[in-house]
Amino acid sequence: MTLDEFLGIGKTVQLGSHTFRPDEIKAFAAKYDPQPFHLDEEAAKKSVLGGLCASGWHTAAMWMKYNLSQITSADTRWTGTGPTPEFGPSPGLKNLKWLKPVYSGETINFTRTGIGHRPLASRPGWHLLTILAEAFDSTGAKVIEFENSVLVKAG
Repeated sequence: MTLDEFLGIGKTVQLGSHTFRPDEIKAFAAKYDPQPFHLDEEAAKKSVLGGLCASGWHTAAMWMKYNLSQITSADTRWTGTGPTPEFGPSPGLKNLKWLKPVYSGETINFTRTGIGHRPLASRPGWHLLTILAEAFDSTGAKVIEFENSVLVKAG
């Protein structure tokens, strides 16, 4: 196994799916994004969104949950030579787009596509991995996308 294979470069990985329930949407919103269209069905119906929907931050957080679950699964076991690569922190993301509301009751499918990685001169033994994060509703419409960078120890 090569590092590219382990990191899924050029490959889209299905991370899992999640159904956004009204109580979960409201609980997340109450703590982190308390806007009326995330907290109250009647207010949401009267809003530009037309119904209760999840915060974009909620959708992004669920992507991260499913991404981490996949990374730690048996499907990502290192079979190459040398020590197992270790995932570190993320220095950030870019091009975050909330493309379509995630309405109450909608099931969202999360994916990750490895774009590339490069060694970091400032941190010997570490690489900067870039991935495309996406999620899709039941019709196949994309609801969120962003590019995420992650440090990977692969010395």
